[in-house]
Amino acid sequence: MFSRIASYLKRKPLLVAPVVAVSAAAAIVPILSPASTSTAEPRQPAPRDQNQNNSELVDNVVFAIHGGAGTIRREDLTPELEESYRKALTRAVRTGYRAIEEGRGSTDAVEAAINTMEDSPLFNAGKGAVFTTDAQNELDASIMDGETLDAGAVTGVTHIKNPISLADDLMRNSRHVLLAGQGAELYAQHRGFDLVTQDYFFTQRRWESLRDAKNGESRFDFGETNTVGAVGLGPNGNLAAGTSTGGLTNKPVGRIGDSPIVGAGTYANNETAATSATGTGELFIRQAVTHDISALMDYRNLRVDRAANAAIDKTEEIGGEDTGGVIALDRDKNLAFVFNTEGMYRGYATEDGDIVVKIFADE
Repeated sequence: MFSRIASYLKRKPLLVAPVVAVSAAAAIVPILSPASTSTAEPRQPAPRDQNQNNSELVDNVVFAIHGGAGTIRREDLTPELEESYRKALTRAVRTGYRAIEEGRGSTDAVEAAINTMEDSPLFNAGKGAVFTTDAQNELDASIMDGETLDAGAVTGVTHIKNPISLADDLMRNSRHVLLAGQGAELYAQHRGFDLVTQDYFFTQRRWESLRDAKNGESRFDFGETNTVGAVGLGPNGNLAAGTSTGGLTNKPVGRIGDSPIVGAGTYANNETAATSATGTGELFIRQAVTHDISALMDYRNLRVDRAANAAIDKTEEIGGEDTGGVIALDRDKNLAFVFNTEGMYRGYATEDGDIVVKIFADE
């Protein structure tokens, strides 16, 4: 058979090669032409209204937290409730700062601070978690080490008192990054975690929010997330970030937001920053917000607050106004608070131990 093919080829001239050569030459000409050798100008970000986001840059900070961004107005908080929030924020900041002062790592500080907020009914994490559409509580959390880029995350857990601690254990003692639902709880049992019943998470305030949602007043509670997060810079110069949440009121069973997604709700890298996000999780996942901040600092050499503003701006492009906010701490102790909502529960501690907590946008 091959001899017949060879004989045929000897008799028939090949027409393919000249055609290829001509098309290749034609393709090469514009590439080599002088006009095409000029380098295109890099794309520049669109001008941004500097008053669009609520943005603050603070220096000499070693630890910071947030307790959620959203529709937080003075007229909606009684003086007693506002004071309760400020005390809870102060307690969380002090706990994280104390861990750093004692020489513990930044991940320890992040976990400890978030534990205090998970134990409070004020925040939508742990004890104060909101209800799903079937009146259950499904919790998510993640934590990341900026030195090793190790991370741990759990999602959809229903019997874990402190999800951030389970995420931290997963980061330290498993090769896996993210465990969900029953698998996460089986891991917790194997690691000796005490499980709690769903009754532990019940709060009247969250129950009434679910009732209002089911009565048609709101389908989902996007207004005030109360997701909690923390970022820290340890004595060895390592950054860490963590986030914990109960998600959205009346959310579908199995819904996962940005909080347990590394790069969306939580990210830490010693070369750039440690970041925790709060807001409309679907948007933050689609924009990979916390990783985007790190990438903007790394690839474009943006300052931490400028990177955070740019990332929040991107969420507005697909989600409109009031999408949420972030806290971001860089390795030089510069802290950025950026949010496009009416308020964000937040606080920080300076290297000297000064503690500041804020709630409203105009503080």
